[in-house]
Amino acid sequence: MKVRVFYHDKCFDGACSASLFSRFHRECITPDAEYEYMGLVHRAGALFNEADFTGDENAIVDFKYCASPKITWWFDHHLSAFLTPKDNQDYLAGMADGRFANRRFYDPNYTSCTSFLAHIASTRFGMNVEPLRELIHWADIVDGALYESAKAAVEMAAPAMKLTLVIESSQDPEFVPRLIPLLTQMPLAEVIQQPFIAELLPPLLARHEQSLTLIRDRAEMQDGTIYFDITDRQLEGYNKFIPYYLHPSSTYSIGLSKSSFRTKVSVGSNPWARRKPEDMVNLANICERYGGGGHARVGAISFPPDHSDDARAAATEIVNELRAHERTLPVS
Repeated sequence: MKVRVFYHDKCFDGACSASLFSRFHRECITPDAEYEYMGLVHRAGALFNEADFTGDENAIVDFKYCASPKITWWFDHHLSAFLTPKDNQDYLAGMADGRFANRRFYDPNYTSCTSFLAHIASTRFGMNVEPLRELIHWADIVDGALYESAKAAVEMAAPAMKLTLVIESSQDPEFVPRLIPLLTQMPLAEVIQQPFIAELLPPLLARHEQSLTLIRDRAEMQDGTIYFDITDRQLEGYNKFIPYYLHPSSTYSIGLSKSSFRTKVSVGSNPWARRKPEDMVNLANICERYGGGGHARVGAISFPPDHSDDARAAATEIVNELRAHERTLPVS
């Protein structure tokens, strides 16, 4: 049996979810299956290509819902899991009539898709996930921004942080598919010692220092909200905690950046902000207005790479909205 696993690309949780799904499927569903991996990214326009669903089974993990009948498995935890109301209706109908029973799973209350998938695999299918506790632990930390400090997030001493850097930065389409099986085969400290990973780290760590300097030069903080525009530098990724490392008293950060396939508006909130939960704005709701999405505390919007003006206009509106909201609250 050939199983195609589609995962959130350039994302630590996406890679971990794909690895855990494969081990779960091999241990609990089909022992002799073969797995192929294909990354999915949020971009303007269609997110899926039906022609890619060529497996005997096709799985999507840590990514938006796809109504195609060719999708056998789906696991997601994002608030913005459904691109359209029609997609949501398809999911609810399939759950109601039993078509998706024990095959499509959704719960936005989980910090990471990896921890959600581990819960389903263990409680519904009897998988022993204890050997994978390190992976599940770090998927929650990385995807939920549960670092003890901005310093820990930006200085990246832990193996999981170094892996996150490589995953978010690599332009080799074969890199993450090669990495995925290793994540559930060995400790993360051994994973980063693999030659094809270790050789990438020195130049990426140097580029990380350059992006830190660039964002320090560009970021403006006003009314608890940071804004920076680095679209004149084509970056395929940067550490999203840099703004809070530079401006610890901030609440929100809006970053405008450009890569080879999109212009991106990143909308985030400081994990260490001194705001009551009820005072925080739901960023997924804001991003959905512009065709994006994410979680309550972090989201993003993707525009075509040649639509920088549209992205900048959206970013400006969001910055103004968040700054106005912050001005209504007492100084923390």
